[in-house]
Amino acid sequence: MSALCLENVSHNFGTLAAVNNVNLAIDAGEFVCLLGPSGCGKTTILRLAAGLEPLQAGKITMGKTVVANDKADLPPEKRSVGLVFQDYALFPHLDVSKNIEFGLKHLSAQERKARVLETLEQVGMVDYLHSYPHTLSGGQQQRVALARAIAPRPKLVLLDEPFSGLDVRLRNQVREETLRVLKENNIATLMVTHDPEEAMFMGDRVAIMNKGQIVQFAPPNELYSDPENAFVAHFFGEVNEFKGICNDGHVATPFGALEVPNLRHGTAVDVLVRHEGIVLGEKVNGTGVEASVLKSRMLGKSNLVDFKISNELADDLYVKARLDSHTIPVVGNACVLELDKRLTFVFSAKTPD
Repeated sequence: MSALCLENVSHNFGTLAAVNNVNLAIDAGEFVCLLGPSGCGKTTILRLAAGLEPLQAGKITMGKTVVANDKADLPPEKRSVGLVFQDYALFPHLDVSKNIEFGLKHLSAQERKARVLETLEQVGMVDYLHSYPHTLSGGQQQRVALARAIAPRPKLVLLDEPFSGLDVRLRNQVREETLRVLKENNIATLMVTHDPEEAMFMGDRVAIMNKGQIVQFAPPNELYSDPENAFVAHFFGEVNEFKGICNDGHVATPFGALEVPNLRHGTAVDVLVRHEGIVLGEKVNGTGVEASVLKSRMLGKSNLVDFKISNELADDLYVKARLDSHTIPVVGNACVLELDKRLTFVFSAKTPD
């Protein structure tokens, strides 16, 4: 049974269709990320699930309970939902203990105290029991906000870009801790993010959104290695892009012909190759091409290398490759490049909206 299920949910702001017929189900204990560009409807879905926005069309259920449809719309406090916002929304006039107790009024004083200590222990903040929010760092405030969200033992936690205000190093640490705590408590989680790397790290599954719709919903490895369209492929990292025409089940590329059996003859196509999909070869063969090294930049675990492929009959072609940190081609040297077909995708060419 799904911890959260959205069925045919739509929501408009005036003439703007912010959410357009969305279907989404999250299992108990599952961590799902909503990923997409600004304005695609991610936060609206989160607010609809929380009950912060009245449902206009469709149905939302949590477990066996219908929390919103054309006949009912339960308020947030009736939905067993924990919320963590981008700005954490801690009460500045209450200390950490009182912030967490705020959602525990249904418990006795002794039970509230025990629950506060239990959740602060889980997020490593017991020593800050009587501290006020303004005395805490951003990472500490985030941990307190998470403790407050899970203290009532909700069936679902909703996170709205909770790590965006943290610096990169602290962000990595805090999101690991957050994922651990939520998994240990077996709480279903829906998180909004615009960061593909974060979504791949956090999510058991990721829902890619564009213009109010979910365009693909799958585990991170599937989204990366088997995108359903060019939008998804682009969203998970930079790509090299070539134009082509399908010719009897094949499309010509600078690296040789690729099989495209599912496209009709004469179809204009976009060939997308991830930077990791361009690799160094030993010699020129049917899928290789000679190139010269223009620039090489070390990025820690990898090197981003710019290549130029000379073409006497047309404009020179420039491509980027992400190579392992031990491979540092010398600028000006000639190399042979080949395609890793597992990271090469062919789609019908984009058409104007």
